[in-house]
Amino acid sequence: MTELAYDRRGTGSPLVLLHGLGSSRQVWAPILDAAARDRDVIALDLPGFGQSPWPGGDGSVPWFADRVESFLDGLGVGRFAVAGSSMGGGIALELGRRGRAESVTAFAPIGFWSSAGRRWCQSVVTAARAAAARLDSRLPRIMASPAGRAAFCSLFYARPRRLDPADCVAAARALATAPGFAAARDAFTRLPVPFLSEATITIAWGTRDMVLPFAQSHRARALLPTARHVTLHGCGHLPFADDPAACARLITGPPTGPDDPR
Repeated sequence: MTELAYDRRGTGSPLVLLHGLGSSRQVWAPILDAAARDRDVIALDLPGFGQSPWPGGDGSVPWFADRVESFLDGLGVGRFAVAGSSMGGGIALELGRRGRAESVTAFAPIGFWSSAGRRWCQSVVTAARAAAARLDSRLPRIMASPAGRAAFCSLFYARPRRLDPADCVAAARALATAPGFAAARDAFTRLPVPFLSEATITIAWGTRDMVLPFAQSHRARALLPTARHVTLHGCGHLPFADDPAACARLITGPPTGPDDPR
């Protein structure tokens, strides 16, 4: 069994939550209570992120999917619903391809980019990590200011001034210190080819995403034509704090059609 840090709450059918590159399970905090009203929610830290140790590995999407499957096997979880953000969205789609996940909700998943878009994603997240490390001692003062949160967090959030300062400090430090970051980032060059699967798939994308810009959602629509594609108007790359109600509905409610603008 793979050992991972996780939070588990609620009752019902299992719902697994997977964060993105440099993030942790705390990114789901704005929607965790709503999701757990009717589901057995398992929010985990991927290997090398948050509080989960880094065992060493190639950091690819299939490698992470293997570890998630091993972890869930250890918990006695069979099939499940999964929601993933960014890199976690790519892992969620892989779990759907394997038939392990019965439904997938992917928020701005990696892999629907051009070569230039991939390099952009890698470079801006790397720059944010370097800035977080360099400014570590100053982060509490920076994040205490609405202007500071806007300057530091607008890459990931459309409404950074609304964020809790302590949460911003914790997220920046998680990004700066994640030992699995480099391997996972570099593995973006060898993603699996997007695919169709038997899982019910929802792809959601914020119109103000600066990490994986909204234009990439058009390629996702072309490559996954049978999925439900949802536009999150006015939301950034991590929409859970920008519009928690809409995000919670997406991962817990029934699909409303093949193309739901919400």
